[in-house]
Amino acid sequence: MIALSLAEIAEVVGGQTYDIPDPSLRVTGPVVRDSREVEPGSLFVAFVGERVDGHDFAAAVVEAGAAAVLASRPVGVPAIVVDDVQRALGALARHVVGRLGTTLVALTGSAGKTSTKDLIAQVLRRKAPTVFTPGSLNNEIGLPLTALSATEETKFLVLEMGARGIGHIRYLAELTPPKVGLVLNVGTAHIGEFGGREQIAEAKGELVEALPSSEDGGAAILNADDPLVRAMASRTKAKVILFGESDEADVRAENVRLTDSGQPAFMLHTPSGASEVTMRLYGEHHVSNALAAAAVAHELGMSAEEIATALSEAGSLSRWRMEVTERPDGVTVVNDAYNANPESMRAALRALAAMGKGRRTWAVLGKMAELGDEALAEHDAVGRLAVRLNVSKLVAVGGREASWLQLGAYNEGSWGEESVHVSDAQAAVDLLRSELRPGDVVLVKASRSVGLESVAQALVETGAEGEVAAR
Repeated sequence: MIALSLAEIAEVVGGQTYDIPDPSLRVTGPVVRDSREVEPGSLFVAFVGERVDGHDFAAAVVEAGAAAVLASRPVGVPAIVVDDVQRALGALARHVVGRLGTTLVALTGSAGKTSTKDLIAQVLRRKAPTVFTPGSLNNEIGLPLTALSATEETKFLVLEMGARGIGHIRYLAELTPPKVGLVLNVGTAHIGEFGGREQIAEAKGELVEALPSSEDGGAAILNADDPLVRAMASRTKAKVILFGESDEADVRAENVRLTDSGQPAFMLHTPSGASEVTMRLYGEHHVSNALAAAAVAHELGMSAEEIATALSEAGSLSRWRMEVTERPDGVTVVNDAYNANPESMRAALRALAAMGKGRRTWAVLGKMAELGDEALAEHDAVGRLAVRLNVSKLVAVGGREASWLQLGAYNEGSWGEESVHVSDAQAAVDLLRSELRPGDVVLVKASRSVGLESVAQALVETGAEGEVAAR
């Protein structure tokens, strides 16, 4: 964060200072909410959670070097006390972003946000210093914390924005007003909370409504292949740039194909020229993500050749997202267990099919959360797709939703052995330990709440001894 005195911070957030002997003392370290991340000069933000109260760590963080605590009550050490810590954190982020000459890029979508954000960051940082959302910390707490990590040297600030209802993205955009806004897609993630895809589109489109006009440099990057996203062009005063495989897209892909290992390759076309891309990531769904990143980079002044080189060298920066590990015995483990929705599940299965040509393939899948009334149909459809893609075996893990996955596969199958339902992660590990053979490819994917990363981690840790233990 840019250096600010405790007195300045108190004024910005509307707080009262307590136990601060020198209000001119400056915060020169990061703003953190985890006491383990405190550094000398930090500002520690004390949130009250379900299990942990950050105020209980106030003395310890000051002892570790924190300049002060942002708190909702006096804590006996230097503190700025406010009525609402979350709102105060947002106000501080808004102030700091307003003082920086940083170009702020914000993105949202039902699927692919984190992977695309990582691609954008890896492309833009070739041009200038770039700060971006770590992992998927895209809510009203994670977003301002990321924004506050920007400094005077930061040229580009790339922020992922998530939403669980109408008004969420509008609020985030008020905290960190973007100049460039990207909408990837409108799918069925969280459809149970929103009520329908039209409502999801309404929420996602709040991002383009928040952009400045084209005269003031605003740019809306929209997916030409998604009708609900493309229609958002009417909701913004910003310049509109379309990306996709459509002939009408400003930034588009031609000759899309997969390498023998399942990595996408294509000819990238931008208004500044064309260049060949061969990605290190796995799965054809990354083509759309790459085009979105390319559209942002083009708008910010990069050439087609620069963009293509960066995309071809970009890797995965976030854990458990198509994380590929080759075991010594030739088994390939694909850990995509961070989260799941119908769109990302279908994309992962297609990637598995491409990676596993000529090999046995296993799809270890769990439930997709927050689908509401669509849950049965969507799980059934994913199970059926696994069979249609000739996945050798679907291992459905967990309760009711997993049984729907297995039933879909069973009903679509022809010989009844294409799928199996197991009760939990340990049962899945036990099954795979007994049946995997060298050369097999295993995909592990489910919503985050299922915790199937333990299966992938256990398989990776098998090692030469063949010992597997699910955590």
